[in-house]
Amino acid sequence: MRNFLSVFLLLMLSFSVSAQKVDLRYYIPGDERYNTNIPTPKEIIGHEVGEWHVTHDKLVEYMKALAASSDRITLEDRGKTFEGRPLLLLTITSPQNHARLEEIRKRHIAATNDASIDVSNDPIVVYQGFSIHGNEPSGSNAALAAAYYLAASSKSSTQSLLNNAVILFDPSFNPDGLQRFAYWANTNKSKNVNPDPNDREYTEVWPRGRTNHYWFDMNRDWLPVQLPESRARIKTFHKWLPNILTDHHEMGSNSTFFFQPGIPSRTHPLTPQMNQDLTKEIATYHAKALDKIGSQYYSEESFDDFYYGKGSTFPDINGSIGILFEQGSSRGHAQETSNGLLTFPFTIRNQYTAAMSTLEAAKNMRVKILKYQQDFYKQARREAAKGKAIVFGDEKDAAKTYHLAEILKRHNVKIHDIKSDFTSNGKRFKKGYSYIVPMNQKNSRLVKAMFDVRTQFRDSLFYDVSAWTFNHSFGVDYAENVALNRVGNEIKNLELKKGSVSVKSDLGYLMPWNEYYAPKALNTILQKGLRAKVSMKNFKNGGTSYDYGTIFIPVQNQKMDSNELYRFLKKVAEDSHLQINGVSTGLNDGIDLGSNNFRNIRKPKVAMLVGGNIFGNDAGEIWHLFDQRFDMHVTKLDMSYFNRVDISKYTTIIAPNSYSMSKAASDKLKTWVRNGGVLVGYRNAANWLKSQKFMTLDLDKAKIDTVKNVSFEDRSKQSGAQVIGGAIFEAKVDRSHPVNFGYKNDKIAMFRNTTVFIKPDKRSYNNPIQYTSNPLLSGYISKENAKVIKNTVPFKVQRMGRGRVMIFTDNTNFRAFWYGTNKLLMNAVFFGNQM
Repeated sequence: MRNFLSVFLLLMLSFSVSAQKVDLRYYIPGDERYNTNIPTPKEIIGHEVGEWHVTHDKLVEYMKALAASSDRITLEDRGKTFEGRPLLLLTITSPQNHARLEEIRKRHIAATNDASIDVSNDPIVVYQGFSIHGNEPSGSNAALAAAYYLAASSKSSTQSLLNNAVILFDPSFNPDGLQRFAYWANTNKSKNVNPDPNDREYTEVWPRGRTNHYWFDMNRDWLPVQLPESRARIKTFHKWLPNILTDHHEMGSNSTFFFQPGIPSRTHPLTPQMNQDLTKEIATYHAKALDKIGSQYYSEESFDDFYYGKGSTFPDINGSIGILFEQGSSRGHAQETSNGLLTFPFTIRNQYTAAMSTLEAAKNMRVKILKYQQDFYKQARREAAKGKAIVFGDEKDAAKTYHLAEILKRHNVKIHDIKSDFTSNGKRFKKGYSYIVPMNQKNSRLVKAMFDVRTQFRDSLFYDVSAWTFNHSFGVDYAENVALNRVGNEIKNLELKKGSVSVKSDLGYLMPWNEYYAPKALNTILQKGLRAKVSMKNFKNGGTSYDYGTIFIPVQNQKMDSNELYRFLKKVAEDSHLQINGVSTGLNDGIDLGSNNFRNIRKPKVAMLVGGNIFGNDAGEIWHLFDQRFDMHVTKLDMSYFNRVDISKYTTIIAPNSYSMSKAASDKLKTWVRNGGVLVGYRNAANWLKSQKFMTLDLDKAKIDTVKNVSFEDRSKQSGAQVIGGAIFEAKVDRSHPVNFGYKNDKIAMFRNTTVFIKPDKRSYNNPIQYTSNPLLSGYISKENAKVIKNTVPFKVQRMGRGRVMIFTDNTNFRAFWYGTNKLLMNAVFFGNQM
């Protein structure tokens, strides 16, 4: 029997902005008994909740202390972030439920497979997650108070809750970002807290704490699952299939508190109406709880449930109910706002209140929500019963295809090998390079969502992207309604194709450029000091056809002898999962190996501009691509010291999405380009590249769609409807141009989230990538923008002295899952001086 102390906590709090005096009674009920064996947050982290911003290490320390002292909590370390921080999960439920936890989980999953199972006496599963944006910290700080309350409260209603619920409690969705922001807020805090919004405390330095280590917005990665933090939580999600998932955020300081539902017209059509009805019913619990403490709030006026890659929307396509909370942010310890003085403890209290109202709703609506989940999968099975299959692949790129299959496996989707090679819709699907997915399976609705193509919408405004179709993002061949007799064995253990060298050669080796990891292999070869050349034309050697961009590594005049080179290339091929072919003759059908159409490739040394007006997400995607995918160095040059750096050693400098640059920096870059450098710009960099006379660009601009009788109330909708927030467009490619080396098809899917349009050159060979006359593949574009984008070009390259300047108007590296266009940037790096 645990020793309980009857404690009556005063509900009134004396709060002083100057001293930030807060204590636990500001957040949790004061008329309850609490287990004295359970440590309070202050006893472990050394300060009251809200007095300072909790750092992730202290948050972890407290969660470990709770798990060690409470029989209501178990702790799981599910992996590490890029910076090595633990990805913790607390499972909170009654001791009786803990004793049979695996039995509960298995029964819960079984009920989603069999609608006849009676769930009326089963616990509901609630996943509560906090602060996926690190500089929205009130969630993770509220997790301290919520976890303490659930562990220590002796109130009968708390015990009843824990008997009827299994709570999967994730105190920090984004450990690296939370740590970065807490450091900033705490190091800039004064003894006499200054609420002036102009104080340095409330304006973080670039790249700010919102993102993870590589500057990704992790609340966009629930569907692509490219980051370690996402992989941990998605594994937990599919293991448990929670009934409710909450996602605690912050918004602008002059806002109040938001809870879902969002704007009804912006809900994805694949989401059942009952999902939104239940969300609205749960909202009444939030309203009641916030009314009790006198907090202002709103619902259904902003945000949406469209993109399934967000934490509050991903659950909706998986039989769960996702709920977004948005708290007006103090961005530090206290800030003057239009709603009065907004203190950090106040923001924490609202988040704590919403977390507890969610649990109250879950307990009271338990049976209704459990039955909804059963019905979701029952209906999904009914829809899928007569389904055929989808197939995807790339007969020349096994790795890219593998990584798409890898995402499906992470989402518990069953994938199969194809029985044999076949052709569908003019596309050849090769065994070992293709995967087939039968649609008569449990997660068929999720598969539909991943490959969804949509060009008609109820609403023209989107909180996030309007398209994410995965076969387009990976650039793979794809077919639907494939007969089930094509389905081979289910792939239980997905493995990436092994690389090899065909045979030792005393003449040279040919490496096709089609495979995804070919840039990684080439960089390894060049950094070793070896010579390599690129083919500017197609040819055949020994009966094997080779495409534009094939890499030739001669044996003679290298730093290694023939035996060393063979062993080295074998290791390169294995590490990069590709085939390198030894050749016995230099006489080809087409250009011979000694031809001048094999051009020397210079060893790259790449830098990227960061800081200042550079968009962090775009820069982070590029950094991640080089560092994680291709094991290549990219030097991050901050604009704060760029003018003091000697840049002569770099072969390529990348300027991610940005709006401006100082004249001094511009002049320095011009000199560097004229001396032979390759400058690669992205998206809005086109405007300053034109204005600073790096390039001659003929830009076009769409008119605003003509809509009559727009009211004052709806005026923002008209301008908002002109935005291309994220859609997919088809472009034709000239495969002989170096920017397109490695692509086997003459069409490519480009992801666009900008309205920068470049008119084509009159000379067709200067338009190596050009949108088609009807380019929209999936997503939203206004009528006027749709007229302008036809036949424009998303890529342009021009000479400047001995160097090159090029611009991509589209994001070729979007959110780390746009594998299909990653090679465009790599081509700019390796072959830019050949363009």
